[in-house]
Amino acid sequence: MALWRFGRGWSEPTLRSYIEELRGRKVNFSAAPEEMTEEQGWFVDGTDAVIGREPPGPPAERGLFARAKQAIVNYDFSDPAIVVGHFDPKAPLVGRDMLLEIRVLGFRFLSGVRVYSVRDECGADTTIFGFRYDTLEGHIERGFEWFLLTKRHDTGEIRFRIEARWGLGQLPNWWSKVGFRVVGNLCRELWRRRAVRRMRTLAHRPATKRVAAPGQLAHRGDREPQRTKAS
Repeated sequence: MALWRFGRGWSEPTLRSYIEELRGRKVNFSAAPEEMTEEQGWFVDGTDAVIGREPPGPPAERGLFARAKQAIVNYDFSDPAIVVGHFDPKAPLVGRDMLLEIRVLGFRFLSGVRVYSVRDECGADTTIFGFRYDTLEGHIERGFEWFLLTKRHDTGEIRFRIEARWGLGQLPNWWSKVGFRVVGNLCRELWRRRAVRRMRTLAHRPATKRVAAPGQLAHRGDREPQRTKAS
């Protein structure tokens, strides 16, 4: 069951212990992606938008695509008014466990996810990078979410896409179930819109700080979008 509290967050040692506990948790759904349809009772949603352009061809080494790629890896695009991502920046991306601190009307819920898959492809026509995370046991939702960058080599257009298939998970009490049904979709939609807007900003900015202090967890993102360096 998701941990929750009102008004205040959790200390670094507490968050670290919770992240370590995630290693023993399994994904909280068993359906294959092709089975997770609206007809089967799942929510299928997301967003897809242009965040910028580069010269035609594969991504430049230090160009807009490369900057946006690092922002995805470090979860810089998340609006902390709604979701803060806590994770060990030293962990490999594939298999990385994360605690999502979901903030709704003053309440804070900690829910675990695991990076299940990474796409890093450069073909003749397009370059794609991104990752998918899956919800773990105790999450307030069930399902997965993709965060993908795509560059068209012919036009230089770069898009950011979020794709999710999800359902309600394990909420801690009756009033959180009611509240989530009332405001959950609104918060998700707002978070995604802001994620796209933040990615447009991040992709045009230099990295201004490290993703985390040495030996510390990463707590992403920032009130004002800031792109971070690799740990």
